[in-house]
Amino acid sequence: MRGILYGVGVGPGDPELMTLKAVRLIKENDIIAVPGAEVRETVAYKIAVQAVPELADKELLPIYMPMTHDKAELELNHEKGAKALEAALDTGKNVVFLTLGDPTIYSTFSYVQKRVEADGYETRLVSGITSFCATAARLNIPLTEWNQPLHVQPAVHRLDSELDQPGTYVLMKSGKKMNQVKEILAKSGRNIRMVENCGMPDEHIYNSVEEIPDDAGYYSLIIAKEQDGGL
Repeated sequence: MRGILYGVGVGPGDPELMTLKAVRLIKENDIIAVPGAEVRETVAYKIAVQAVPELADKELLPIYMPMTHDKAELELNHEKGAKALEAALDTGKNVVFLTLGDPTIYSTFSYVQKRVEADGYETRLVSGITSFCATAARLNIPLTEWNQPLHVQPAVHRLDSELDQPGTYVLMKSGKKMNQVKEILAKSGRNIRMVENCGMPDEHIYNSVEEIPDDAGYYSLIIAKEQDGGL
């Protein structure tokens, strides 16, 4: 019997935002996979081990996911990761793969999930609190109200956007191109707030475009509301 591969969201950073189901699965299973070459140095591990101290004594399986746009390198490492997970599943044990936020939103898990499923293994997703919901809560504001649409996009890949649709924009993955993103935000005329490293010890809140530093980190999330949208 093969094991089941679980893609488990650990939330955005605050270990208290991990779900009861995520905690239970980590406690009940022996093999925990984490996206990163050095498991104990990954953000996902550092979040989860605070909520589940037993994690430190589990069998930890590193799945290397390089931060690169080189498609060939990505394909190679995703395939290697899938094969490593399959080898663990072939022992008959389940594998819990920890991923930041929610495994359905820009998750590294999805790349290996497709490959593992194609090879005939069973996978299951366990939802976690998303970074943009946690950020809105941290700022004590609603993301949307009444019939307002919500636009979620990775800013670094959409630098041509003018943010001209009605509703609220959430910009993720903005760090590397923050100076360009700030130009777009300034032109939009929207109310802007940003949280960097939401729920983590080095969290920072910025209440305007002018406050946002050009060297903001990778885990920076921007909420851009219409002028009457209430920030």
